[in-house]
Order: sequence, then C-alpha cells, then structure tokens
Amino acid sequence: MTNPVAHIGPKFILSGGGTGGHIFPAVAIAKELQLRFPKAEFLFVGAVGKMEMEKVPKEGFQIVGLPIEGLKRSASLRNIVVFFKTLQSFWKARKILKEFQPTAVIGTGGYASLPICFMAARGGYPTFLQEQNGFAGLTNRLVAARAKQIFTGFPQMDKFFPAGKWEFTGNPVRQNIIDLGLKQQPNPFEGLKPNLPVMFITGGSLGARTINQTIFNNLIPLAKANIQLIWQMGMPFAKSHTEQINKVIADNPEVFLKDDAPGIFFAPFIYNMDDAYQAADIVVSRAGAISISEIAIVGKPAILVPSPNVTDDHQTQNAKVLSNMDAAMLITDKQAPENLIPAAIALIKDTKKQAEMQEKLKQIAKPHATQTIVNRIVSCLKINE
Repeated sequence: MTNPVAHIGPKFILSGGGTGGHIFPAVAIAKELQLRFPKAEFLFVGAVGKMEMEKVPKEGFQIVGLPIEGLKRSASLRNIVVFFKTLQSFWKARKILKEFQPTAVIGTGGYASLPICFMAARGGYPTFLQEQNGFAGLTNRLVAARAKQIFTGFPQMDKFFPAGKWEFTGNPVRQNIIDLGLKQQPNPFEGLKPNLPVMFITGGSLGARTINQTIFNNLIPLAKANIQLIWQMGMPFAKSHTEQINKVIADNPEVFLKDDAPGIFFAPFIYNMDDAYQAADIVVSRAGAISISEIAIVGKPAILVPSPNVTDDHQTQNAKVLSNMDAAMLITDKQAPENLIPAAIALIKDTKKQAEMQEKLKQIAKPHATQTIVNRIVSCLKINE
C-alpha cells in the first residue's frame, strides 16, 4: 500500500467476490472511477483462494485477501474454523482501513465483502453498496443500515433496504453489450442460415446441466421446427457430450445435413457474447443478475430457468421480477425437461409475444448503470473531478 500522505487523489476500496456476479460490478465501477479520477488509488479486498484473487489483478488492480470463508449451511465442525477466520478477517479489515485511509468503500456483495464493509461503515468511512439480485444478499442486508447509499439491480427492494437509502440503478454490464445496437456485422457463427430463427442457450461459463441435457435430448425436434442453436454448454458438458452431439447429427443427415437444414453452433464457452445476443431471436438462460441485466439491455425475449443451487434461491426471485411483468418466461429447473422445448418452440414462432416482451424489458433496462452509480458516489462525496 502506498503512503496516504503522499497520495493526492481520492482513494477507493472495493470488495465483492466469490462469483463473477459480485466481482464484475466492482471492477466496472472501479474502471469508471478511474476514468473520472486518473490520480485515484484503488485497493480491492477479497477472500483468499477465491476467484477474485486471480481475476482482479488481470484487470490491473491491486487486491488483498482475507481468510474469511462462507458459513456451512448444515451443522458442521468446520463452522468453528469459519468463526475464528471471520474474527481474524474483521481484525485484518480494520487494519487495512487504518493503513489505506480510503475516501470511500464500495461493496458489491458476497461474504468476502462483509468484514471490510461492516468495519468501514462502523468506522465512519463513506460506504456504498451495490446489490445485483432481486433477493438481497446477507452481507448487504447486514451493512445496509450504516451505508451511505445502496444501488440495486432490481426495482422494489423496500423489504430489504431502508426507504430513501436505495436506488434502482441497474447492474453494471460489459460495454460491448451496451454498444450492441451500434454495430451491424455479419453473423460470425459458422453454419447458421440467415433466414431461420436462432435460439441462444447459455447456462453461464460452467454451463447448466438441466438446460444442456434438455437441449441434447431434443436436438431433432428443435431442428424439425427449423430452430437454429447457438449453444454455450460449459466445459463439463462439452467434454462429456461433444462426441454424442456429433453422432446425433451424423446419424440424422436428413434432418441436420441437407442444404436448408437449420444450423447448430455449440462450444464450451462463447467469448463474443455480444455477437450471440445479436444473432439470437430468443435466449434460454439461467437467471443470474448480470445475465438478466444483459438480456434486458439487448432486449431479447427470454426463457429463464433459475438454478436451484444458489443461496436464498435468489435466481428464482430474479426471474420472478421479469416473469411477473411479462418481460420473460419462468420455467423451473424441475419443469425444464418437460416444458422448456415446447415453450421455446411456441415463443420463437410467436413474434407478437416477442415484441410484447421486448417492450416490457425496456422498463428495467439500465444501460448506463455504471455511470449512474459513480455519479451518485461522486455527488455524495462532494469530490471534484
């Protein structure tokens, strides 16, 4: 850490970790602050051994790790170790604050951000929170009462945060997604026909087994319905099923290999997500907060299949926000094997329904979320750019 006396710009601590959904918003906010304040100093605080310790330095920021671990949900002797590591993390967070003397602390959720945000708010450092999900995480709920402001990715968060202290700003998303409507380029996905509808399937970087298995089991019905696929499977499913997918295609040449057959593009991971969104007529996705924010911004009708394996079932809560306003369809993980394909075929043929969903998505799309959040922070701190 640099000597605070010698530093002439504002100093920001950012903390959020465990998953990309917490890390990416923190990085996006830091980069926007960096644009506004070229002389600013930044320090990220994460959890030792978690993905933020690798991802944040790749974005050009310094990070320190706390020994904190997540509480085990079932009764476990490991929770005794977790308790002492948590105490140690709070002590270390207090030491970081004393040494770094931040102008402000910004937390984007996950247990890694609890010690630094709690100690900062308690110690009088201006503390700001960004909550991505429709069901607020425990860390942000615990710190909310002492926070300066809370920026939410979803509307209607009064049941989690004090009235007048939170604002629906939307979630920070990647700039290439925001710029999607500004570019027009040929479809880069090999084998797709320009005159047939496209369904983009994504379960995140690791894939979603229920969605993947359902798509695999229904490759022939989807092709017979003239639906083309851009399919991000995740590495685990790609390793176990690539040969089987190729065999289905080779064994059914009259469906997949004729000149006018619908194309299938499948890969473990798709780096050019903006191109995938642009090519898609509809999207099938898990219901992570950032994915939903991207879907809203690009305005693509979607079928959301929430993961059942997340804390507080927050993906279902996220999906309900959209489904309750008819901006997306919600199909549970248990329902997906039976209901996902009929729903997808019906939606892709119903252009009127698609147009209605696109209009509803405009109500929650917040393409300038990052800038809005930084504007509010700067205004609250009363620092000159």
